[in-house]
Amino acid sequence: MACLGFAVVGTSSISESFISVLNASDDARYVGSVSRDRERAARVTAEHGGTVPFTSLDAVLACEEVDAVYIASPNALHAAQALDCVRAGKHVLVEKPLALCEADARSILDAARSAGVVAMEAMRSVHDPGMQTIRDAIARIGRVRRASLRFGKYSSRYDEVLAGRQTNIFDARMGTGSLMDIGVYCVEACVALFGAPDAVTCAPVLISGPDSEQTGGVVDGAGTILARYPDKVVELSYSKISQDLLPCQIEGELGTVTYSGVSVPLEGELLLRGRAVGGAQRPGEFSEGDVTERLAFPACDNNMCYELADFIACVRGGLDAAPFGEITCTSLSIMDEARRQAGIEFPRG
Repeated sequence: MACLGFAVVGTSSISESFISVLNASDDARYVGSVSRDRERAARVTAEHGGTVPFTSLDAVLACEEVDAVYIASPNALHAAQALDCVRAGKHVLVEKPLALCEADARSILDAARSAGVVAMEAMRSVHDPGMQTIRDAIARIGRVRRASLRFGKYSSRYDEVLAGRQTNIFDARMGTGSLMDIGVYCVEACVALFGAPDAVTCAPVLISGPDSEQTGGVVDGAGTILARYPDKVVELSYSKISQDLLPCQIEGELGTVTYSGVSVPLEGELLLRGRAVGGAQRPGEFSEGDVTERLAFPACDNNMCYELADFIACVRGGLDAAPFGEITCTSLSIMDEARRQAGIEFPRG
């Protein structure tokens, strides 16, 4: 089958990262980027080796060279743009989150099935082979009882908020905030590893109230979600207003898995517990005869290549897109409930 021709909606840094994996792929071809600014569209397209710049999504959908569209526009535009693509018979890969809520995500996936095309969320960690490394390690630690999945990175855009200026990264009208921007990585890793929880409780750190014009209403800067399962509890911690230096940790009855990088698994360890020590007096002395192993994660400069490979495999029929869609929808259902508890409201339609 010929290379899949891609148009890219958006000209941000994440778009450039995706174009780089397109240009490195033998199975995909970069056609051009979309920008309302004609000169910018032409410049970005030429800089990255494309051939057709676009000034509208309609132009993309009318282009026979384009088989698939990668959407990296503001969150609030994802659902409508994705639906336009699938209804026009184009495959679509949408930067996370696929939509602002579960209902919109399911509408996109249902429309894609009806149109005979593939719609998928571009969630790097779900497609990274490092996730299988983590699953294999979890299988060795007995029954999982507790886990902590975390991602905290101070955003330079928060400086704009503190200065009283509007920024799309912290704006309810854009469907943004800490949970939707980086907390989503924790939520989707939780669902990918453990499935859907029975219940969730959200403890948000809000940086604006309902009457804030600057942020378009209530917006979170950080937060913690507690996901409860019949036999375990999973803590999901995220922040764009502070720096989290702790690794992710998964605790089983026979051992513990730790790893860094919930969005890009980088390094980790598997500790298999030895004999439990009763009444230990020295700090940290809980067991003796422990065995520690380093986890081997595949080296990769840009793990967006894995989501691209899986997307192309789904388009060509070698891989089923449905399980990825279910992870997306289950994750959005968790975030819907977390936002409800936090009082965060996004626009619909």
